[in-house]
Amino acid sequence: MKVACIQLSTGENYEKNLKKILILYKKCISKGADFILTPETSSIMSDDKKKLKEIVHSMKLDSLIRETKKICLKYKKWILIGSLVIKDRVDLRNRSVLIGPSGKVKCYYDKINMFDVKISKRENHKESKTFKPGKKIVTVKLPWGRLGLTICYDLRFPELYRNLSKKNLSFISVPSAFTKITGQRHWHTLLKARAIENFCYIFAPAQTGRNTKKRETYGHTLIISPDGKILKEKKKGEGIIMTKINPKLSMKLRKIIPSFN
Repeated sequence: MKVACIQLSTGENYEKNLKKILILYKKCISKGADFILTPETSSIMSDDKKKLKEIVHSMKLDSLIRETKKICLKYKKWILIGSLVIKDRVDLRNRSVLIGPSGKVKCYYDKINMFDVKISKRENHKESKTFKPGKKIVTVKLPWGRLGLTICYDLRFPELYRNLSKKNLSFISVPSAFTKITGQRHWHTLLKARAIENFCYIFAPAQTGRNTKKRETYGHTLIISPDGKILKEKKKGEGIIMTKINPKLSMKLRKIIPSFN
């Protein structure tokens, strides 16, 4: 199984972001990736809720979803749009969307834990003012094993990951837009901990650089093995990382160290 994670520096221009993503999809496919993942808020990042409501659409009308479906069908690939802003009636959702080789949406997950924090006197975030949170954990069967879906700030809630892992997962996706400050302090440690605790591969595509006037993200897209080893990392800049993994390793480690019992 070849996994590819895309690192982006998404801004407020939806069409520009879309073009970059499609180019990077093709790059992943040309290198033989079976499963491709993008970061949190891949299609657009903005601190302006009014602007978001004017630009974004429902799942049926969203351009990134539509183009991703075409690519999945043409090349017979699995792609997880790490998350994108979706209009759900009158609400906005921070939604992760998985599309399969049939060109259809297989499942989606709405971010449960909202990033409501005060990092410093100059930087604070109130995600709950923009998005309506999800309520359900989501897992899905891939050809290589079962995947659990999470998004960014979910990473700080280990009970969520434990509940997911009870579904016999082999992989967990953590598409993110970690801030530069919190990323420097906690990103690697939290991801490695979630991998080791749950004996799962962690796929963590990330946003990087200056996204908006108020938001700078950490980057460091990672693919981590179930025993906590960093297999691939992209520290900064847009692009991809890719590696071949053994999907059976997760269950093998669970038998060796039966902490789930």
